[in-house]
Amino acid sequence: MIKKIIILTFVLAVSFSAKAQTETENPRPKVGLVLSGGGAKGLAHIGVLKVIDSLGIQIDYVAGTSMGAIIGGLYAAGYSGKELDSIFQEIDFNKLISDDLPRISKAFYERDNAERYAVKLPIKNFKVRLPSALSRGQNTYNLFSKLILPVNNINDFSKLQVPFFCVATNIETGKQVVLESGDLTQAIMASGALPSLYQPVVIDGDMLIDGGVVNNYPITELLAKGMDKIIGVDVQDDLQKRKGLVSATDVLFQINNFRTISDMQLKSKETDVYIKPDITDYNVVSFEEGNEIIESGKHAAIANIETLKSLPKRENNQHFALVSPDSLTISGFSVKGIDRYTRAYVLGKLKLKPNEKISYNRFVSGVNNLVATNNFNSFRYNLKKSSSSDSYHLETQLAETKNTTFLRLGIHFDDLYKSAALINITKKQLLFKNDVASFDFILGDNVRYNFEYLIDKGFYYSVGFRSRYNTFNKNISAELLLEDSEIDATGLNKIGTELEDFTNQFYLQTLFRKDFALSLGLEHKRLELSSETFLSSRSDDEFIFEQTDYLSVFSGLKLDTYDNKYFPKKGMYFNGDLHWYLLASDFNQDFDGFSIAKADLGYAFSVSDRMALNFRSSGGFKMGDRSTKSLDFALGGFGNDLINNFIPFIGYDFISLSGNSFVKTYASADYEVFKKHHILLEANWANVDDDIFETGEWFSLPDYRGYGLGYGVETLVGPLQVKYSYSPESKKSIWFFNLGFWF
Repeated sequence: MIKKIIILTFVLAVSFSAKAQTETENPRPKVGLVLSGGGAKGLAHIGVLKVIDSLGIQIDYVAGTSMGAIIGGLYAAGYSGKELDSIFQEIDFNKLISDDLPRISKAFYERDNAERYAVKLPIKNFKVRLPSALSRGQNTYNLFSKLILPVNNINDFSKLQVPFFCVATNIETGKQVVLESGDLTQAIMASGALPSLYQPVVIDGDMLIDGGVVNNYPITELLAKGMDKIIGVDVQDDLQKRKGLVSATDVLFQINNFRTISDMQLKSKETDVYIKPDITDYNVVSFEEGNEIIESGKHAAIANIETLKSLPKRENNQHFALVSPDSLTISGFSVKGIDRYTRAYVLGKLKLKPNEKISYNRFVSGVNNLVATNNFNSFRYNLKKSSSSDSYHLETQLAETKNTTFLRLGIHFDDLYKSAALINITKKQLLFKNDVASFDFILGDNVRYNFEYLIDKGFYYSVGFRSRYNTFNKNISAELLLEDSEIDATGLNKIGTELEDFTNQFYLQTLFRKDFALSLGLEHKRLELSSETFLSSRSDDEFIFEQTDYLSVFSGLKLDTYDNKYFPKKGMYFNGDLHWYLLASDFNQDFDGFSIAKADLGYAFSVSDRMALNFRSSGGFKMGDRSTKSLDFALGGFGNDLINNFIPFIGYDFISLSGNSFVKTYASADYEVFKKHHILLEANWANVDDDIFETGEWFSLPDYRGYGLGYGVETLVGPLQVKYSYSPESKKSIWFFNLGFWF
């Protein structure tokens, strides 16, 4: 019996030993996945990953370049192909690629700049320079940072849920750089930094750009990781025939593809499962056709499904899942890379306080606030989770903008100022670290200028000075110029008038409850109104209606969360202003002090992806002396940023209706028939006269109505708008035309 047990034990031991030896000699083959670059065509990688996941294939290493690095890095972090599909379906690629930050992220001063100039060019040593790239990539960085946040404590990419590396190019040496450790967000940003589109990314002192410049299919480096089987997805262009080479861009892409096509002839033979989606109808920026590109990747993978089925499977047949947090608590901050600006300035723009729990969207909004100052070429950050709590330590690395002088240009035409060309010089850090000086010189039918100097203190009181000169010729309401008895005697309703306005303001401004701008200031205004036609028989010279210097103090409160100044789809607007006119020069001999108060309130919201409604209500009144009429309210016309108390009112020409008090209601429906093409239905109603708040007329049915139908296009130089308007009271129609940003 004992002999039998010994023999049985020996047989079992030999069997297990043989099995173990067999398994050691024939281990499970390791599978590597290599994803090429190709811009928007790289979205086909997502379709391939969805098939790989559905088959439960075990991927042991991922390598990628450019878009392949982005998709591969997110997959390695833990996102499945299906999850990546959902993520990319929600992305607005136009906003992602550009530096188009949300309007609300910009301070009022920066917002005005963005909505006034068509072209912005840096100047150094009196020479105009082109920017290094079209985009700083901040929107892209914000997106990837949030997606990678659950694993951003992992600095060794081989420790990710799927080991990973990507390839970038050192722009100074032209050599390949393999990124397999450090900040994952930075790594995939560097690998995907397409020259001229995204600015280079600096990592460990190396200035890096798109890895596709030197190696768009890093299979050799992947095989060196010990991979036995390689799945390769190639989304690179084939060489074009003569009929496809119709532009300079086509020729440049063809030249660039010579090397990559030659490389792929060898590299494709080293690939065990070579997947080449049919993407000949798409290019590197065909993001709007992302669904079709993803499907092409899926179909290409299915065409290789039998080979894919033969590859090893994951033991649990499940891919890891990541969840990005909706809120976070930041316990501390470190700020690096600043010289001209202070730590308090940076944190003030971020609007962050230690140990305060905030939504992730609010955190990104703070990041955008800082970037929108345009004082930094780049802002990179890392949220390091504390080992002892759920809070994060924010590590920031800034690169200050070296260029502090800029040339800005714009063009404009409207029915009041007529044609205009704008030349602007902006100088930051003129006298202090946080200051900016800007001078607009406007040439055209009416020469004008605007000057502004601001010392920006963020949440503290900022100090500013403004100076402007405006002039135009227009038939304006006689009620602004004459007494009632003179109007009755002459029978004039309108008078051809030249207006000149020279205004200077010194003010203090601070942010109130984070979004309101509260200002207090002192104003000098010289107002001249003259006519060469009125009472011309009395004199050979022009007749002077007004030639007065006014001194006033003012206060204002402003809120503006509209997402678009000209075609808002959401947001609120409030602008309240109170002026106390204290002194006037001798020309106005009957002057007595008075004050003018006015307010404008608006609310816009979307009822569908294409339709938005906008409602606005405004009003104003004068208190004190009634004899000074030239600063009364004057309604009529169409536009933005009108001076003094001129109020737009469609259905009537500029400065047609006047009085020392008014109420107005406005409503519009904006249908975006094509991208950036708008059809607008508009209506406004108003009562305007002297003392309507005392007589109760402000609450009666409107005396004046105007309706409009317009078409608007958002262009590089600003909105192009054509508007037909009609007034039932006058039974007249008026056309309005505008091109370019208002200034």
